[in-house]
Amino acid sequence: MERLQKVIAHAGVASRRKAEELILEGKVKVNGKTVKELGTKVSDNDRVEVEGIPLEREEPIYVILYKPSGVISAVKDDKGRKVVTDFFPYIKQRIYPVGRLDYDTSGILLLTNDGEFANILMHPRYEVDKSYVAKVKGIPTREKIKQLERGVMLEDGKTAPAHVKVLSVDKKKNTSIIEIVIHEGRNRQVRRMFEAIDHPVQKLKREKFAFLNLSGLNTGDSRELTPHEVKQLRSLAQHGNKLK
Repeated sequence: MERLQKVIAHAGVASRRKAEELILEGKVKVNGKTVKELGTKVSDNDRVEVEGIPLEREEPIYVILYKPSGVISAVKDDKGRKVVTDFFPYIKQRIYPVGRLDYDTSGILLLTNDGEFANILMHPRYEVDKSYVAKVKGIPTREKIKQLERGVMLEDGKTAPAHVKVLSVDKKKNTSIIEIVIHEGRNRQVRRMFEAIDHPVQKLKREKFAFLNLSGLNTGDSRELTPHEVKQLRSLAQHGNKLK
């Protein structure tokens, strides 16, 4: 027996919080009867409907994709461009990306059909670290690096503190390779942070998501997470993985 909101979240219909709202609003039925109690538990034999649509209980699945640049972090695109789910024709479940990577950014991306899991990892409150390597125009001064570390002001507010490390510089080409670790997930955040210090990004790759990396994967490759990795991610998010 599992809590009703957890079953709805695991089916990929909504996050657990949204599932709770649907229950309280009287939009969920169990065996034909409307249920408004959040403590309700159901078994595999119970018939659950959300807004009149029967719930299809799928086995939860968790995968890592080495996303190439030039691919949309979505399940479909109205312009017909390649999307991340195109890499998983063999997966029957309705998976979707956890957060997103920009069209022109490559690197590690998680996909799942577990709404609760996705919500935990994406919610800013849980502060899961993500590591990027950026090739930027110019060679930032130490003071500009400190600005990134302290947080820079963007149009949607000041960014949280970041870990920043200059990996290499090319004085002839006037470029730098910089690693930056953040836990926020605003739209095009890393690119906007570097633009804010006048060193625009020329190439960007996300190398780590929490403790997960791209080891053994080539561009476009994927693999399933192990049960232990899923458990670790839940634990990290729920106990706080913020930068120290």
